[in-house]
Amino acid sequence: MNKPLVSIIINCRNGEKYLKKCIDSILSQNYSNWEIIFWDNNSSDNSSYIFHSYKDKRLNYFFSKNSDTLYAARNKAVEKANGKYIGFLDVDDMWLENNLSKKVEFLEKNNNYKIVYSNYYILNEIKNKNSIFFNFELPSGYITYRLLKKYSIGILSVLIDRDIFLDNKFNEEYNIVGDFDFFLEISMKFKIGVIQEPLANYRLHNSNYSKKNIQNHILELQNWLRKNKSKFKKNKYNLVNIKINILKLKFKNLLVKLFNIRN
Repeated sequence: MNKPLVSIIINCRNGEKYLKKCIDSILSQNYSNWEIIFWDNNSSDNSSYIFHSYKDKRLNYFFSKNSDTLYAARNKAVEKANGKYIGFLDVDDMWLENNLSKKVEFLEKNNNYKIVYSNYYILNEIKNKNSIFFNFELPSGYITYRLLKKYSIGILSVLIDRDIFLDNKFNEEYNIVGDFDFFLEISMKFKIGVIQEPLANYRLHNSNYSKKNIQNHILELQNWLRKNKSKFKKNKYNLVNIKINILKLKFKNLLVKLFNIRN
Protein backbone atom coordinates (compact mmCIF):
# COMPACT_ATOMS: atom_id res chain seq x y z
CA MET A 1 0.00 0.00 0.00
CA ASN A 2 1.15 3.55 -0.73
CA LYS A 3 1.69 5.49 2.45
CA PRO A 4 -0.29 8.76 2.52
CA LEU A 5 1.53 12.08 2.57
CA VAL A 6 1.55 13.94 5.90
CA SER A 7 1.94 17.73 5.97
CA ILE A 8 3.69 18.99 9.09
CA ILE A 9 2.99 22.63 9.95
CA ILE A 10 5.76 24.47 11.79
CA ASN A 11 4.80 28.02 12.71
CA CYS A 12 7.86 30.05 13.67
CA ARG A 13 8.54 33.54 14.94
CA ASN A 14 12.09 33.95 16.22
CA GLY A 15 12.37 30.30 17.20
CA GLU A 16 16.10 29.79 16.62
CA LYS A 17 16.82 28.44 20.13
CA TYR A 18 14.94 25.16 19.71
CA LEU A 19 14.36 24.91 15.97
CA LYS A 20 17.10 22.42 15.12
CA LYS A 21 15.87 19.84 17.67
CA CYS A 22 12.33 20.30 16.37
CA ILE A 23 13.31 19.60 12.75
CA ASP A 24 15.64 16.77 13.76
CA SER A 25 12.77 15.04 15.54
CA ILE A 26 10.83 15.06 12.24
CA LEU A 27 13.80 13.78 10.26
CA SER A 28 14.08 10.95 12.80
CA GLN A 29 10.53 9.71 12.19
CA ASN A 30 10.27 6.06 11.12
CA TYR A 31 7.54 7.22 8.73
CA SER A 32 9.11 8.95 5.74
CA ASN A 33 6.30 10.21 3.48
CA TRP A 34 5.92 13.70 4.88
CA GLU A 35 6.51 17.33 3.99
CA ILE A 36 7.24 20.28 6.25
CA ILE A 37 5.32 23.51 5.70
CA PHE A 38 7.53 25.98 7.55
CA TRP A 39 5.71 29.28 8.06
CA ASP A 40 8.22 31.94 9.06
CA ASN A 41 6.09 34.64 10.65
CA ASN A 42 8.45 37.55 9.96
CA SER A 43 11.31 36.28 12.14
CA SER A 44 14.27 38.57 12.72
CA ASP A 45 16.64 35.97 14.20
CA ASN A 46 18.51 33.05 12.60
CA SER A 47 15.45 30.83 12.10
CA SER A 48 15.62 31.12 8.30
CA TYR A 49 19.35 30.33 8.25
CA ILE A 50 18.86 27.24 10.44
CA PHE A 51 15.96 25.99 8.33
CA HIS A 52 17.83 26.45 5.05
CA SER A 53 20.86 24.59 6.41
CA TYR A 54 18.82 21.40 5.80
CA LYS A 55 19.02 20.12 2.22
CA ASP A 56 15.96 17.89 2.24
CA LYS A 57 13.42 18.46 -0.57
CA ARG A 58 10.59 17.66 1.82
CA LEU A 59 11.22 20.94 3.67
CA ASN A 60 9.21 23.87 2.26
CA TYR A 61 9.80 27.45 3.41
CA PHE A 62 7.28 30.31 3.40
CA PHE A 63 7.99 33.80 4.70
CA SER A 64 5.32 36.23 5.86
CA LYS A 65 6.19 39.91 5.58
CA ASN A 66 3.46 40.63 8.11
CA SER A 67 3.48 39.56 11.75
CA ASP A 68 0.26 37.59 11.80
CA THR A 69 -1.45 36.23 14.90
CA LEU A 70 -0.55 32.62 15.58
CA TYR A 71 -3.88 31.31 14.33
CA ALA A 72 -3.89 33.44 11.20
CA ALA A 73 -0.43 31.98 10.49
CA ARG A 74 -1.72 28.44 11.16
CA ASN A 75 -4.57 28.95 8.69
CA LYS A 76 -2.25 30.30 6.01
CA ALA A 77 0.18 27.40 6.47
CA VAL A 78 -2.64 24.85 6.19
CA GLU A 79 -3.55 26.32 2.80
CA LYS A 80 -0.05 25.36 1.55
CA ALA A 81 -0.36 21.75 2.72
CA ASN A 82 -0.56 18.93 0.18
CA GLY A 83 -0.93 15.95 2.49
CA LYS A 84 -3.88 13.70 3.20
CA TYR A 85 -3.18 14.32 6.88
CA ILE A 86 -1.96 17.42 8.71
CA GLY A 87 0.02 17.65 11.94
CA PHE A 88 1.36 20.61 13.91
CA LEU A 89 4.69 20.96 15.68
CA ASP A 90 5.78 24.26 17.20
CA VAL A 91 9.48 25.10 17.14
CA ASP A 92 10.09 24.39 20.84
CA ASP A 93 8.47 20.93 20.77
CA MET A 94 9.56 17.53 19.45
CA TRP A 95 8.08 14.23 18.30
CA LEU A 96 9.10 10.71 19.28
CA GLU A 97 10.27 8.67 16.28
CA ASN A 98 7.08 6.57 16.03
CA ASN A 99 4.66 9.48 16.32
CA LEU A 100 3.62 9.65 12.67
CA SER A 101 3.66 5.93 11.95
CA LYS A 102 1.30 5.11 14.82
CA LYS A 103 -1.14 7.91 14.04
CA VAL A 104 -1.25 7.31 10.29
CA GLU A 105 -1.84 3.62 10.97
CA PHE A 106 -4.72 4.47 13.30
CA LEU A 107 -6.46 6.77 10.82
CA GLU A 108 -5.95 4.41 7.89
CA LYS A 109 -7.45 1.51 9.85
CA ASN A 110 -10.33 3.49 11.38
CA ASN A 111 -12.20 5.28 8.61
CA ASN A 112 -14.86 6.56 11.02
CA TYR A 113 -12.25 8.81 12.66
CA LYS A 114 -10.90 12.01 11.10
CA ILE A 115 -8.57 12.98 13.92
CA VAL A 116 -6.35 11.17 16.41
CA TYR A 117 -4.33 12.50 19.33
CA SER A 118 -2.06 11.05 22.02
CA ASN A 119 -0.57 11.69 25.39
CA TYR A 120 2.81 13.43 25.50
CA TYR A 121 5.69 14.21 27.82
CA ILE A 122 6.33 17.59 29.38
CA LEU A 123 9.97 18.69 29.46
CA ASN A 124 9.96 21.21 32.30
CA GLU A 125 13.07 23.35 31.89
CA ILE A 126 11.98 25.53 34.80
CA LYS A 127 11.94 22.70 37.35
CA ASN A 128 14.46 20.60 35.40
CA LYS A 129 12.29 17.47 35.33
CA ASN A 130 10.30 15.43 32.82
CA SER A 131 6.93 13.73 33.27
CA ILE A 132 3.89 12.42 31.40
CA PHE A 133 1.46 15.28 30.84
CA PHE A 134 -1.81 13.43 31.49
CA ASN A 135 -1.89 10.74 34.17
CA PHE A 136 -5.39 9.45 33.36
CA GLU A 137 -6.98 7.53 30.51
CA LEU A 138 -7.62 9.93 27.65
CA PRO A 139 -11.12 9.92 26.11
CA SER A 140 -12.08 8.99 22.56
CA GLY A 141 -15.22 9.15 20.42
CA TYR A 142 -17.58 12.10 20.72
CA ILE A 143 -15.78 13.73 23.64
CA THR A 144 -17.04 17.32 23.88
CA TYR A 145 -18.37 16.75 27.41
CA ARG A 146 -15.07 15.21 28.53
CA LEU A 147 -13.00 18.01 27.00
CA LEU A 148 -15.03 20.67 28.78
CA LYS A 149 -14.52 18.80 32.04
CA LYS A 150 -10.80 18.22 31.54
CA TYR A 151 -9.23 19.48 28.33
CA SER A 152 -6.62 16.98 27.14
CA ILE A 153 -5.70 17.68 23.50
CA GLY A 154 -2.29 19.20 22.81
CA ILE A 155 -1.92 20.42 19.24
CA LEU A 156 1.54 18.84 19.02
CA SER A 157 -0.15 15.46 19.55
CA VAL A 158 -2.81 15.52 16.82
CA LEU A 159 -3.01 14.22 13.28
CA ILE A 160 -5.98 15.49 11.28
CA ASP A 161 -7.58 14.56 7.98
CA ARG A 162 -7.11 17.63 5.77
CA ASP A 163 -10.80 17.43 4.74
CA ILE A 164 -11.68 18.84 8.16
CA PHE A 165 -10.10 22.15 7.13
CA LEU A 166 -12.47 22.54 4.18
CA ASP A 167 -15.17 23.81 6.55
CA ASN A 168 -13.22 24.54 9.75
CA LYS A 169 -10.53 27.13 10.46
CA PHE A 170 -8.74 28.44 13.53
CA ASN A 171 -10.32 31.54 15.02
CA GLU A 172 -7.79 34.27 14.18
CA GLU A 173 -8.83 36.63 16.96
CA TYR A 174 -7.13 34.38 19.51
CA ASN A 175 -3.44 34.14 20.39
CA ILE A 176 -3.64 31.49 23.13
CA VAL A 177 -6.96 29.61 23.27
CA GLY A 178 -7.34 29.03 19.52
CA ASP A 179 -6.43 25.32 19.82
CA PHE A 180 -8.95 24.86 22.62
CA ASP A 181 -11.65 26.62 20.60
CA PHE A 182 -10.88 24.68 17.39
CA PHE A 183 -10.82 21.19 18.89
CA LEU A 184 -13.95 21.74 20.97
CA GLU A 185 -15.75 22.79 17.79
CA ILE A 186 -14.38 19.75 15.93
CA SER A 187 -15.38 17.43 18.78
CA MET A 188 -19.04 18.27 18.20
CA LYS A 189 -18.83 17.17 14.56
CA PHE A 190 -16.37 14.28 14.46
CA LYS A 191 -15.30 11.27 16.49
CA ILE A 192 -11.80 11.76 17.88
CA GLY A 193 -9.45 8.81 18.26
CA VAL A 194 -6.73 8.44 20.87
CA ILE A 195 -3.43 6.66 21.40
CA GLN A 196 -2.79 6.48 25.11
CA GLU A 197 1.00 6.40 25.03
CA PRO A 198 3.09 9.60 24.92
CA LEU A 199 4.38 10.27 21.39
CA ALA A 200 5.68 13.84 21.68
CA ASN A 201 7.60 16.20 23.94
CA TYR A 202 6.15 19.54 25.02
CA ARG A 203 8.82 21.92 26.24
CA LEU A 204 7.87 24.15 29.19
CA HIS A 205 10.10 27.18 29.62
CA ASN A 206 9.86 30.79 30.72
CA SER A 207 9.44 31.99 27.13
CA ASN A 208 6.24 30.04 26.42
CA TYR A 209 3.80 32.62 25.11
CA SER A 210 0.94 31.57 27.39
CA LYS A 211 3.20 31.71 30.45
CA LYS A 212 4.41 35.21 29.58
CA ASN A 213 0.90 36.44 28.83
CA ILE A 214 -1.30 35.10 31.62
CA GLN A 215 -3.54 38.17 31.56
CA ASN A 216 -4.22 37.67 27.84
CA HIS A 217 -4.99 34.01 28.53
CA ILE A 218 -7.57 35.09 31.11
CA LEU A 219 -9.16 37.63 28.77
CA GLU A 220 -9.33 35.15 25.88
CA LEU A 221 -10.95 32.46 28.05
CA GLN A 222 -13.47 35.00 29.33
CA ASN A 223 -14.21 36.06 25.76
CA TRP A 224 -14.58 32.41 24.67
CA LEU A 225 -16.94 31.66 27.56
CA ARG A 226 -19.09 34.69 26.79
CA LYS A 227 -19.42 33.72 23.12
CA ASN A 228 -20.02 30.01 23.66
CA LYS A 229 -22.38 29.84 26.65
CA SER A 230 -25.42 29.16 24.50
CA LYS A 231 -23.63 26.57 22.34
CA PHE A 232 -22.65 24.49 25.36
CA LYS A 233 -25.73 25.16 27.51
CA LYS A 234 -26.30 21.40 27.93
CA ASN A 235 -22.89 21.25 29.60
CA LYS A 236 -23.42 23.91 32.27
CA TYR A 237 -21.57 21.87 34.89
CA ASN A 238 -18.49 21.73 32.71
CA LEU A 239 -18.65 25.41 31.85
CA VAL A 240 -18.20 25.90 35.58
CA ASN A 241 -14.84 24.16 35.14
CA ILE A 242 -13.85 26.82 32.60
CA LYS A 243 -14.73 29.50 35.17
CA ILE A 244 -12.63 27.68 37.76
CA ASN A 245 -9.69 27.62 35.34
CA ILE A 246 -10.07 31.37 34.85
CA LEU A 247 -9.95 31.87 38.64
CA LYS A 248 -6.82 29.67 38.83
CA LEU A 249 -5.16 31.78 36.14
CA LYS A 250 -6.08 34.96 38.01
CA PHE A 251 -4.50 33.54 41.16
CA LYS A 252 -1.40 32.49 39.22
CA ASN A 253 -1.17 35.95 37.68
CA LEU A 254 -1.27 37.46 41.16
CA LEU A 255 1.56 35.19 42.31
CA VAL A 256 3.63 36.18 39.28
CA LYS A 257 3.13 39.85 40.04
CA LEU A 258 3.89 39.48 43.75
CA PHE A 259 6.64 36.86 43.78
CA ASN A 260 7.59 36.28 40.10
CA ILE A 261 6.39 32.65 40.37
CA ARG A 262 5.85 31.28 36.85
CA ASN A 263 5.75 27.49 37.18
